[in-house]
Amino acid sequence: MAAQPMFPLQSALLPGEFLPLRIFEPRYSRLVQDCLAMTDPAFGVVLITQGREIGGGDVRSDVGALAHITEHADEGMGRYQLRTVVGERIRVLEWLDDDPYPRAVVEPWPDQPGAPVTPEHIGGVIDKILALFQRILSVRGGQLRSDALAVEPEVADDPSRHIYELAARVPMGQADRYAVLAAPTLAERVAVLTDAIETVTAMVEFQIATDDTGE
Repeated sequence: MAAQPMFPLQSALLPGEFLPLRIFEPRYSRLVQDCLAMTDPAFGVVLITQGREIGGGDVRSDVGALAHITEHADEGMGRYQLRTVVGERIRVLEWLDDDPYPRAVVEPWPDQPGAPVTPEHIGGVIDKILALFQRILSVRGGQLRSDALAVEPEVADDPSRHIYELAARVPMGQADRYAVLAAPTLAERVAVLTDAIETVTAMVEFQIATDDTGE
């Protein structure tokens, strides 16, 4: 199995998200050059769970996704501007030497079979996110737009894509985002996302109560 170029990041990216990048570090310039020579230029993106990628010694997650390069600008001197879209989920089977850049043996990891996820389940997630947004806006004197969680028809028709897109709009931490990404089945992803929304909601309520009491 061929080695996949990899780009460890400080954030967990979800399928469907856009990732703009400015590349200037020599090894990642080489990564971009190698990717652009591919029929489908793409590299893996994974969350750094401990440490920092620069300088080495980082700990990387074993679940990520492929970032497909859709636009690029060569600015010379090894500098690139990239526009990528995060696509299919992958699982890292083995990390290889970081020479000349991070590489790994990976495999596609589609959702495993599980309990069915119905439109009612997705509707429940949407209701919880809307309630969270409305609570935040009520404190700021704002009003929730009717299309706040609107998605394209092709996304709405695909429960997996729909849940990922909804998750991307929730202001949760990287650990929760990774838990959403790493859930083996769609049903488990819905449960993980629901828990994350409830956690964020509780934090918002705590912050509002603290502000009201002046503590």
